[in-house]
Amino acid sequence: MANPILFPPISPEIFSVTVFGFELALRWYAMGYIVGIAIGWQILAFALRRPGLWPDDKAPMETAKLEDLLTYIVIGVIAGGRLGYVLFYDPARFAASPLEIPMIWTGGMSFHGGFLGVIAAVWLFSRRHNVALGPLADGIALAATPAILLVRIANFINAELWGRPTDLPWAIAFPGNAAQACATAESLCGRHPSQLYEAGLEGLLLGGILILLAFWLRALKTPWVITGVFFAGYGIARFMVEFVRQPDAQFVSLGNPLGLAFHIDGWGLTMGQTLTLPMILIGISLIVWARRKG
Repeated sequence: MANPILFPPISPEIFSVTVFGFELALRWYAMGYIVGIAIGWQILAFALRRPGLWPDDKAPMETAKLEDLLTYIVIGVIAGGRLGYVLFYDPARFAASPLEIPMIWTGGMSFHGGFLGVIAAVWLFSRRHNVALGPLADGIALAATPAILLVRIANFINAELWGRPTDLPWAIAFPGNAAQACATAESLCGRHPSQLYEAGLEGLLLGGILILLAFWLRALKTPWVITGVFFAGYGIARFMVEFVRQPDAQFVSLGNPLGLAFHIDGWGLTMGQTLTLPMILIGISLIVWARRKG
């Protein structure tokens, strides 16, 4: 079997400084969100300045409202992502230590929780500012993939959310717990770089499809189509990657080596797949409903 590629020695911190005895650090994970949201903001602003892309040749809102929208989304991502991780992935731990729930700097965010948080934030923004929900949701979906791409790359730099053991030529020898788990299993310490798979599928590929639909095929003129494609596209990509992604440790046991969160008679789904199936179904339903209505 081929030797795995050694994980590059990249620090999770871009830089750190000490101010009045407190260490302040900028991490690649945070930078991924910051830069990704900034790029998404520019994509949405670009689309809003072109009313011909939207229904009735009228953008759903003025670009001046983007700052308020950004505030809603940031709060939705952080609050939803953290609460999603607490409820979906490790409720027993946080029930025993509830004071750890707001400590987001210690790690632990859920995409699906952040996704639900953004849905709530967009709905509240739509109600408060009297903006049509369908076109607004399409704009958010169009702008979301740059942050997904960069955060998945940050997951790789952090050597977290790695894949299952493999002997493929591009297998990565991740450090830390990944190497220990491999050694315990007496297998080659090479793993799927599942973070990069997700970056390519959920970020680059899905983002490219949405850009094509919005700016060349004028899909924004039919509300909810872009949103449906985002739901279904992300869901399918995540569902596929889960087959090679190492499940969270709390789901793995001697009787459940695949880390299945839902299983009956040996057949089952990981937690990521369980949470993703509704996204796929909702996405397909939105596309069909929007096309018929349109």
